[in-house]
Amino acid sequence: MEKSQNAKNNQINILIESTKEIIKDSSLENGGIVAANTTKNNYPINAKNYFYVWPRDAAFTCIACDELKINGIQENFFNWCLNRAEGFKKNGLFYEKYYPNGLKALSGLQPDQTGSVLFALWHHYKNSPKEASKFHDLIKIGGNGICNIWKKDHFTQVTNDLWEERFCFPDLNENFSFSLAACIKGLRCANELIPNKKWINTADEMKNRLDKHFIDYFVRSYGDMQDKRIDASMIGLVYPFEIYDAKDPRIVSTIKEIEKKLLINGGIHRYEQDEYDGWMYETMHRKKGAGAWPLLNFWMSIYYSIKGDKKNAEKYYYWVLEKIKDNDCIPEQIFENDMQVSVSPLLWSHSMFALATKYLDK
Repeated sequence: MEKSQNAKNNQINILIESTKEIIKDSSLENGGIVAANTTKNNYPINAKNYFYVWPRDAAFTCIACDELKINGIQENFFNWCLNRAEGFKKNGLFYEKYYPNGLKALSGLQPDQTGSVLFALWHHYKNSPKEASKFHDLIKIGGNGICNIWKKDHFTQVTNDLWEERFCFPDLNENFSFSLAACIKGLRCANELIPNKKWINTADEMKNRLDKHFIDYFVRSYGDMQDKRIDASMIGLVYPFEIYDAKDPRIVSTIKEIEKKLLINGGIHRYEQDEYDGWMYETMHRKKGAGAWPLLNFWMSIYYSIKGDKKNAEKYYYWVLEKIKDNDCIPEQIFENDMQVSVSPLLWSHSMFALATKYLDK
């Protein structure tokens, strides 16, 4: 029997409170925000260790903190980015992930992370932009860092996608769609805080290139060779990066493709043929087939909320709540069996839950 609205509201309230605690548990004294606090007793023993800082995940968490009226965590993280993230002061770029002390844990270049951090900083100060002056160096270094690796229609270095599953290569004039969207938004936000024509010109070039990534739908990557597999992160072109309107026919067809290829029994998967499940055996990844990602259901819920389709927004949102039932932890993945073990709680899942809740006005 379907839960009553009172029961649903009670579950939402419980999850909001647990989200606040999980954010605080994952926010370290030095300002780093780890993807999952693996030191907690409830962290699964067979799940992969996520005690790392992914600037992108942390940026979404800072945005969630803004909406949850949690203060202090954001500025501490921005300081961590500037003063601890290895190499950032030199080149203005963020890489795959970092140890909590700031050293690189993996060295794949992910330009979307710089764009996401610039967006999160702007989001935090958008109502009082003068206060952002304390992070003048972070904004300037980050904005210039993106521009310095961009040449007309492609990044000049090998780049890694947000899922850390594939690379794009400069000799193929190839870019990830999500990376471009994040960098466009990041540069536009940086320009609002510190006007800079170079940043806007680069953002415009990136937007012109991103327009070409539409081939019946926005493809995962585009260049002299394309990866035409649909990727759920294309939702980011609407939220949070606002490159296209939710009702733009190109976006509508992209969402339809996501729902056609990646929606399985109510849950959204990352991309076609995804195998990663975060399940460990000794030192090996099992990779027995990916599950649905709650954060993607919440992301899709936000999209439909922005579009004005409350029915679909609630459908994607409540699917996750029904699956986790009385659990106050939202995992990275939900599987259709009891064998596979997921990272839980995943901070990014909780952050997207908080944002989707805000958009549904719950």
